[in-house]
Amino acid sequence: MALVNPHGKDKKLKIKLLEGKELEEEKKKAKTLTEVRTTSRETGDIIMLGGGGFSPLDGFMGHDDWKGVCDEYKMADGTFWPIPITLSTSEGNADSVKVGQEVALVDEETGELMATMKVTEKYKIDKAHECKQVFKTDETEHPGAAKVMAQEEVNLAGPVKVLSESIFPKEYKGVYMKPAETRKMFEMKGWSKVAALQLRNPMHRSHEYLCKIAIETCDGVLIHQLLGKLKPGDIPADVRVSAINTLVEHYFVKDTCIQAGYPLEMRYAGPREALLHAVFRQNYGCSHMIIGRDHAGVGEYYGPFDAHHIFDEIPAGALETQPLKIDWTFYCTKCDGMASMRTCPHGKEDRMLLSGTKLRKMLSEGDDVPDHFSRAEVLTILRAYYEGLTEKVEIKTHKYSEGE
Repeated sequence: MALVNPHGKDKKLKIKLLEGKELEEEKKKAKTLTEVRTTSRETGDIIMLGGGGFSPLDGFMGHDDWKGVCDEYKMADGTFWPIPITLSTSEGNADSVKVGQEVALVDEETGELMATMKVTEKYKIDKAHECKQVFKTDETEHPGAAKVMAQEEVNLAGPVKVLSESIFPKEYKGVYMKPAETRKMFEMKGWSKVAALQLRNPMHRSHEYLCKIAIETCDGVLIHQLLGKLKPGDIPADVRVSAINTLVEHYFVKDTCIQAGYPLEMRYAGPREALLHAVFRQNYGCSHMIIGRDHAGVGEYYGPFDAHHIFDEIPAGALETQPLKIDWTFYCTKCDGMASMRTCPHGKEDRMLLSGTKLRKMLSEGDDVPDHFSRAEVLTILRAYYEGLTEKVEIKTHKYSEGE
C-alpha cells in the first residue's frame, strides 16, 4: 500500500522553498523591496509553506478564503481548511504597497529575511469574529485569541517564495524534517499506515500508552513535536527532544517510532487545531492522527473530547488522514497498568490521571512525582532543566488536567 496523498485537489506537495541560483537571485531582489515584518506565528507559517507542510496553499489567504475557512472550513475553491493562514501589517505600511507589488517578509524578532510575496489583495477582517469561530472566544486571556486580536489592521494576501527555514535545520538537525523527508523515511521502512502523535510537552506515561496502542495497529508512529514558540511555562523543544529520545530508546521496540519536529507555534485552538494537525500530518505522510484528551486545548475553553467530535462534523472525504480517537488514559493501581475509560472498570480513587500540565506544575514546584506518572529516565532530564531555571513560571492547572 502507498502512503496517503498530500492534501488538496492536485494531491501533490506544494513546495515554496527556493534553492541554488534561484534562491540567491531572489535574495538580491528582496533587498530592493518594501519590507513587511512578520510575527513569530507568521514566520512559522512561512516555513511550513516553504516545505510543503501547508499544501496546497501557495501563500497567505485572501478575504474570501479567510471568510470561508472561518465560517465553513473551506477555501473559496472548496478545499477543506480549518484555520485561517493570514499575514497582517499596519495600515500605513499597507498604504505604501500596491496590489501586484512584491514585498520582502522579514521576521520582526530576528530581522531575518524569510520570503518574498506578490501582493494580490489587501483587506480588513473582523478579528473578534475569527476568534469566536476558531477559538470559541475572543477573550484575550486565551493565548491564541490574544495573538489574533493583536494583529495589525490590514491583511495582505498572495503567493510566497520562501528564502529561509530560520534556525530549525541547524538547531534541530536530525529532528526538524519537511514532508518530503518524513515520506521518504516511511517509504524506506515500508510503512504505509502511520499514526502521528502531536506533542508540545515531554512524553509522560499516557503519551507512551497512546503511541503503543497505535503501534499495535499501524506500521509505526511519528512522534511529531512542535519546535516553534510556546507560552510561558512550557518546556523548551531541545529539552523535550532529549527526553523523548531517552524514552524511545528504553521503552519502545526498535524501528517502531520516528521522532521529528515542525516549525509552528501553538494556536491553542482545540478542536479546530486538531483538524489543522490532521491536514498537515497528511502532507507529512501520516494516515492517522492520534486524538486524545483536550487536544491542543488551553484552560477550560473546550470540552475534553471536543476534538474527537469535530472529526464527525466535517464533510466525508475532507481528509485522507483519519483520527485515531482514544479515551481518557491513566494508570490504574487495581489494573496494575495503563488503561483507559473503555478498558478499566475501577473507580476514580484507583486511577492516577496524567497530564503534561500536572507534570510541569509538580516539577516547577519541586514536588515529588508519583510513581507511574513518568519514566525515571525522563524525569532525570526534566528535573535537571527545572533546577537550572533562574526564574520560575507559575503553572496553572484546570479541571481537565486534574481529571475532573
